[in-house]
Amino acid sequence: MLRAHRRVARLTLEQLAEASGVSARTLSDMERGRSRGPQHRTVTALADALALEGEVREQLVELAREGRLRDHWTRPTGLCELPRSVDDFTGRAAELVWVSELVYAESAPGVGVVGLITGSAGLGKTTFAVRAAHSVRASFPDGVLFLDLLGMSQRPLASADALQLLLRALGVADPQIPGDVQGRASLYRSLLRDRHVLVVLDNAASEEQVRPLLPGGSAGRALITTRRLLSGLEGVRRLVLGPLPLPESTELLTGILGDRSASDGESALTRLSELCGGLPLALRIIGNRLVSRPGWGAAELAARLANEERRLDQFKAGDLKIANAFRMSYEQLADSARRMFRRLAVVPGQDFDAALAAVVGGVPVEDAWEALDDLVDLGLLYDSDAGRYRFHDLVRLFARDRLREEETAAEREVLTERVTSWLLRMATLSGRWFEPGYGRPDRPDPDLAVLSSAEEADWWLRVNVDNWLGAMRAAAGSGKHFLVLDCAASMHWFSERWAHSPHWQEVFTRGAEAAAALGDLAQQANQLNYLAWVHWVPPSDHKAVLRYAAQALESATRAGATAQIAWAHEYTASAQFLLGRPDEAVASSSRAAEMFKAIGDIDSYVQSNAAITKYLFDEGRYAEALESYLGLLALLEDPESGMTPSVATHSRPLALIRIGQCLGHLGRRSEAITTLREGIDGMDTLQMSDFRQAAALKTLAALLAEEGRTDDSRRAYARAAQVFEAIGDTEAGSRCHALATATP
Repeated sequence: MLRAHRRVARLTLEQLAEASGVSARTLSDMERGRSRGPQHRTVTALADALALEGEVREQLVELAREGRLRDHWTRPTGLCELPRSVDDFTGRAAELVWVSELVYAESAPGVGVVGLITGSAGLGKTTFAVRAAHSVRASFPDGVLFLDLLGMSQRPLASADALQLLLRALGVADPQIPGDVQGRASLYRSLLRDRHVLVVLDNAASEEQVRPLLPGGSAGRALITTRRLLSGLEGVRRLVLGPLPLPESTELLTGILGDRSASDGESALTRLSELCGGLPLALRIIGNRLVSRPGWGAAELAARLANEERRLDQFKAGDLKIANAFRMSYEQLADSARRMFRRLAVVPGQDFDAALAAVVGGVPVEDAWEALDDLVDLGLLYDSDAGRYRFHDLVRLFARDRLREEETAAEREVLTERVTSWLLRMATLSGRWFEPGYGRPDRPDPDLAVLSSAEEADWWLRVNVDNWLGAMRAAAGSGKHFLVLDCAASMHWFSERWAHSPHWQEVFTRGAEAAAALGDLAQQANQLNYLAWVHWVPPSDHKAVLRYAAQALESATRAGATAQIAWAHEYTASAQFLLGRPDEAVASSSRAAEMFKAIGDIDSYVQSNAAITKYLFDEGRYAEALESYLGLLALLEDPESGMTPSVATHSRPLALIRIGQCLGHLGRRSEAITTLREGIDGMDTLQMSDFRQAAALKTLAALLAEEGRTDDSRRAYARAAQVFEAIGDTEAGSRCHALATATP
């Protein structure tokens, strides 16, 4: 008590000693509790020197009389009290450990230990901070203070007002509280310096608001919760609170429901938890709705939530409404960021980059970055190291509702068309990097993102597949058949690089439908042939290959499209061979090769001959197959062959792999190993990790084992297992993994 009054008066021990006539040694003993029950005249002299009056003076005299003038602080009750913790708190074990470690963390001299807990609306930051504070309360014998800084309100608590509340809670009377922020902050830090106090600053608005409230180097600790990142705060320890995992979400919902959870069934509660997206606020609202309506079942409510159009409306119970939590963050945004937020709801996929956001917002990419930063800062978007952004599912629905409320139907239609067109043109541009006759565009479209290499085009198509495929669906639904067909037609050679993607069935089906709508029989045949290829890729569906090839042949014949007639024969051959009809297969492929040769399509002619050679290989005629493959390789490597260079480059690793496999069967292991490795490396360079590479790795591993190179063999089997598993052939992957890890 004496030390607190001295610091309020901004006096050193020596200055108080001089003003009161009491020795500095005596004052030091009194503050440390070594001198109990000082004489009344001593206390009066101290009160005069400190200019204490009224109740404050009487309190000092009374404490002295009781022998309690030492610095033994008793917090006033009822001020900045820590709220009670909820009984059904669930999960967050790792995060609670993080807080407990904060208690014992060390910091640089003069720097307080501060934990910053960030996360979007509905994640339970306050509930978590309260539970964490209760869990470490025993480590803070001088108390735990809790203060709501009203960060999401129209008028956040000013730093000066927050300091006044905290100083009152620390026992400082109003007359002793300095009038300015700097003075209050200085007194606040001095009072915390030797006290084991935890200060929980909930719902912070900004760095400027909280900086004066942070303890300096002291025994105390501070926890801050906020929706904003507060990236300007230096030296704080950061914890990003994310959605609860599904098991913990279900556990929380079960705890809220109590006894009635048993009647709802585990599967229904799990489905409800999934629809809540791991947000504790959403789980609490849904749980409260069920508890307050005994006649409702969890399955019935899950069915209501399954309707996206009405889902957000279901998240309300009494005065709890999840949309209100999102709205508080939304209202903190500038108009430009609000516009960006609600318009991002039209993005078809789960995530997006700044280039797409710029198209959505109709702004330069630099402005898009600024708006995205604001949205991330308020927890309305998540970001990643790869420069991608995404909504929480429920936040996306809120953004969609804001778009419907704040923009006209005509504005929304123009926006959707702009985004759809941009995505499909961007996908078409990217796909054409791999198409013979296209590659790098001569004159880039200034409206599209810049792609400087095939690798960048490949990456764009893969990470944005949900976006451009969603745009393809939207365009098909609105009759934009040219856009759909252009995009599908550009994907043929890229699909070879990503052969096992599950998207190609839809892409080429929509391409065929668009061609049919446009009355373009040749393109319809082209897309149907692509669909035959989709079903040829293992695990093959031979009947589907024959069906699509027959449809392609019919359309191509009506159009007089010789190349597509030939390709229909080629895909028919692939199915015939796999169905055990090798003579028919060779005849069909030979017919295709003759047609390709007649029209001067050397690229396709080579591929048909490669198919015929593969039939020789599969029938065990390895010497004949080897001779044929070597002839094909010479053609691929001949710059005067007339082949398109990109097609030759693409085909060469496949030819090398076939040659290596032939050599292996002919007992020429050393040559086979060298050739297989060259082919596998070539596929890696072209990012063509598919069933052919997996088979080559498996063959290589077996040959290495025969050579006694056990370690090399294990590595090859392990790599084969990875590729098999990546393409969905888990059975083959398991066999290779077993061989890679088998005991000698």
